[in-house]
Amino acid sequence: MAIFITGSTGYIGAHVAANLLENHGAAVNLLVRARDLREAELRLWQALQLHLDFPRFYEYLQSRVRVFRGDVTSPKLGLGRDDYDRLVHTTDSVIHCAASLNRKSEKSCLNVNLRGTLEVLQLARAVEHYHGLRRFSQVSTVAVAGQRSNEVVTEDRAIEWDRSDYDPYARTKKFCEHMMRELLPDTPKTVFRPSIVLGDSRHPETTQFDMVKAFVFLAGLPVLPFRPTDKIDIVNVDFVADAIAALHQKDQPQYEIYHLSAGRGSQTFRELTTALARAQDKRGSIFMPFLERPFTSTVNWLANSRRTMGYGASLMKVFMPYLTWNTVFDNGRVTQELGRKPAPFSQYSYPLLKFSRENNFTYSYQPWPAAAGGSAA
Repeated sequence: MAIFITGSTGYIGAHVAANLLENHGAAVNLLVRARDLREAELRLWQALQLHLDFPRFYEYLQSRVRVFRGDVTSPKLGLGRDDYDRLVHTTDSVIHCAASLNRKSEKSCLNVNLRGTLEVLQLARAVEHYHGLRRFSQVSTVAVAGQRSNEVVTEDRAIEWDRSDYDPYARTKKFCEHMMRELLPDTPKTVFRPSIVLGDSRHPETTQFDMVKAFVFLAGLPVLPFRPTDKIDIVNVDFVADAIAALHQKDQPQYEIYHLSAGRGSQTFRELTTALARAQDKRGSIFMPFLERPFTSTVNWLANSRRTMGYGASLMKVFMPYLTWNTVFDNGRVTQELGRKPAPFSQYSYPLLKFSRENNFTYSYQPWPAAAGGSAA
């Protein structure tokens, strides 16, 4: 039997899949969008090579990884009848990581987050019907808390249905949690809500650059339009993956919902900029909070223009609310259960910044070795 993981070629999903393979000895069923098996294996190799060398990846591919070519947005996950039945009968639990993070596109969020989650829940119900479902884990987001200001938010007080949302991503993920509870009322469930996931504390390399681009842009500004004592809740992806894998595999986690966040230990803008300045032997940023409104207006104008800065500005437009809400998400549950805290962003922010700049926000993927066997050779 195996853990069915969606989104395994995405940033968090790949970290989770690798963690389960390396640290938990798990077998996994992975849903991968691809035209054929060769393309599916190549996509998996690209997703997992940040975590595994090729011999180890290939060993897992032959022994503990089953690849299902499909799509969460298609009926029956885009699988033929035989493959769908095989997935049902070889799955004992589900980790649903797949999601659209396109905060500007309501269409994308509705299609992937809502329709996709519904298809995964229907699969889970079939598994439960035939031989029981050990656990369903949903990777959500702290953004389900909606519009906030100057707060510490706990898990059980995050969702308030009459509170406005920042964007379609937050809105659809909130409803995904609701669907899970309605359609799997008797199944053991775990909801994981990461905050801003940025970088790996173990190494500077990353394959996900959207939020990094916004971070690097801000790091290069001599003047920042923020309050220096405001906190920003940033968590390292290796902590997020460890938490998801460990708690999904645990027989009886203490809670149903966990914030995977820096929590009350979140650092202030002043602490982060001071650490970056020290690492680069530069002067720290100057803070001018009164510039927040004109800065936001300028970002919005650039994001809507066709100028060369439009893409970078559109990223900033998306993330600005999460930078200015001065809200953190209590992580006491996960730190108590894991027995450790996430790494402070200041400890690994400069290596991440340096790697991203030096590599022009790209990751140099290794090709499939020519001498290797298998369908992707």
